[in-house]
Amino acid sequence: MQNNKAANLHVFSGFSDRDTRQIEQALRIVEHIPESVPYHRPKGFDVAAILMDFKVDVETVVAALLSDPRLSELKPKPDIAKQFGETVSALVKDINWLNKLAVYTPEMTQQPNQTEILRRMLLSMTHDVRAVLIKLAYRIKRLRILPRESYEVRRFIAQETLDIYAPIANRLGIHQFKWELEDMAFRYLEPQIYLKIAKSLAAKREQREACIENFIQLLQERLSNEGISAVIYGRPKHIYSIWKKMQRKQLDIDELYDLLAVRVIVDNLAACYAALGVVHSSWQYIPKEFDDYIANPKENGYQSLHTVIIDPGGNRIEVQIRTDKMHEFAELGVAAHWSYKEGSKHNAALDKSITSLRKLLEEKDNDTNLAEDFQSELFSDRVYVLTPAGKLIDLVKGSTPLDFAYAIHTEIGHSCRGAKVNGRICPLTYALKSGEQVEILTAKEIKPNRNWIDPNLGYLKSAHAISKVKSWFKHQQRDENIAIGKNILDKEIQRLGLKGFSFKELAQHFKQPDSDTLLEAVGRNDINSKQLAAFFKIPELEPPPLFTAQKKPETRSAVTVEGIDNVLTTFANCCAPVLGDDIIGYVSHHRGIMVHRRDCSNIINLSPEKHNQLLPVYWGALQTSHSVPIVIRAFNARHLLNNVTQVLTQSNIHISNAALETNPDFSAVLNLTIQIENTRQLSLVLGKISQLPNIVEVKRKI
Repeated sequence: MQNNKAANLHVFSGFSDRDTRQIEQALRIVEHIPESVPYHRPKGFDVAAILMDFKVDVETVVAALLSDPRLSELKPKPDIAKQFGETVSALVKDINWLNKLAVYTPEMTQQPNQTEILRRMLLSMTHDVRAVLIKLAYRIKRLRILPRESYEVRRFIAQETLDIYAPIANRLGIHQFKWELEDMAFRYLEPQIYLKIAKSLAAKREQREACIENFIQLLQERLSNEGISAVIYGRPKHIYSIWKKMQRKQLDIDELYDLLAVRVIVDNLAACYAALGVVHSSWQYIPKEFDDYIANPKENGYQSLHTVIIDPGGNRIEVQIRTDKMHEFAELGVAAHWSYKEGSKHNAALDKSITSLRKLLEEKDNDTNLAEDFQSELFSDRVYVLTPAGKLIDLVKGSTPLDFAYAIHTEIGHSCRGAKVNGRICPLTYALKSGEQVEILTAKEIKPNRNWIDPNLGYLKSAHAISKVKSWFKHQQRDENIAIGKNILDKEIQRLGLKGFSFKELAQHFKQPDSDTLLEAVGRNDINSKQLAAFFKIPELEPPPLFTAQKKPETRSAVTVEGIDNVLTTFANCCAPVLGDDIIGYVSHHRGIMVHRRDCSNIINLSPEKHNQLLPVYWGALQTSHSVPIVIRAFNARHLLNNVTQVLTQSNIHISNAALETNPDFSAVLNLTIQIENTRQLSLVLGKISQLPNIVEVKRKI
């Protein structure tokens, strides 16, 4: 047992005494995991051992050891935060979440952007960049032991690897993982093709190695003769990348020239072109295969000289020439080849995150802020949620269930009346979080609420959804104006006895493109009665009934109940409806008719047998005040209550309840209940409060 411990610890050599003690402590915990049954999944020890090739820090090693899925079998479970600190504890939580995530399905590849959204979701929900690295090591180990699994499991894991994890490794510049993930996954998916390529490479391996060795030796001599210092080495090709190139170029493996490739690293820019001159003057080269990515860098910033020469034996050899700085940028920095190989757009935040990752991998004594950069920069402006069917939806950060509804389909947004998040009813103003599942509850009636486009009420975040609601109201108003205009003209044409009169002549006179646009202009009074009278050469038209101001029916209460007069109504406390809200009535046996908002969770969750107790209600003409709870969050509690009170006093708004909570960092949460007449007044006052100093957020409390 002692020898086993020593062997285990030897795997993790190279750390300081203090770090070694941490690893020993983690190993003692892992060694207590029972081996009662054969375990076909990766173990934390094996994953940590894989990561040692990347010169990772001690926290990464310890987190990998303690993320062993069998740790849940220990009784009692170790307190990771207490024994190893919050950073390791948070890393372990992230890794466990990534290992349990089961969103991917092979069908995703048939749906536009689904695999890309899943990759982004995985990255955006990871709080520490090192968790991604550990997860990739888990996938490497899983692939290595995959032969123990069934045929179906092998294919599923391999396909998921190619669709999700290999692109993530590529995107983050972890090339060693990318190549191994691709080659092993390809071996399980296409075993016969894999073996054919592997055998072909093996059969000619000695010949290729001899060819490359001779070329390197000769090139090294000729560069030295010209006083050019250079490091030259062969560049290996991997089976999956060879197969992809065979597919792309429709060539057999024997026809691929760049199976033979070397890289030349020189000291400076001038040496790049000098080395190129030596190569081209010493060997025949293929002009069409020459690319100067130094003078014309790729979109992602990649720089290098590429050329292909033919040696005396007729072999084609690809030569890449670059400086140390260019090489570091291409291999370890923000380029990482993913931008042009995946066809994705260049992303400055992603570039910064890749740089952070590379530094974390290369420097044990790294800056602790680097891990924080990953979460704060990478996809920080997006949120990724799922439909009940498991489809991923990419939304702007801060999006609500209503934004989600419009992202699914415009009509679903228009008819949305409520939402469930992870199976629980939530308000339409709830800010969604990545990984949540959202279900939209709709009504038969397609009718958005004007409050949805009020920025101070927080119903919609995305410009797409806001434009859809505005467009709906614009079309509704247009239809109303067309009806009004048609009514005006029909009455006057009938009065004048102009049978068979066409609106076309009238539209041409007023330079309108068609009849509907003419009618809309008349209904909107852009074409007024004087202009129409001049056209018909008659005295000015009498204002039609629709232009006459009509008195609204007087009501004795703030709410009118359809078909019932002088009935007792009470506003429900659960949703606190305000004049302007979309409302509905519920017949209560003891308190008359309770008035709720239509998106109230109590109304949405009402049992079917009680639906007959619902009835339409409308806002009446009588002004009244409503108690509305609001919540205000601020960076600093100082003067908060006083400043907010002044705003409310100036707006003639009464405060019926107030509660201020302060935190050790001096931030504060102020809960108020204020008396509001309508949603417009509520929006205005929330807007004013949001302009006060130190305010983080102000919203209606639901």
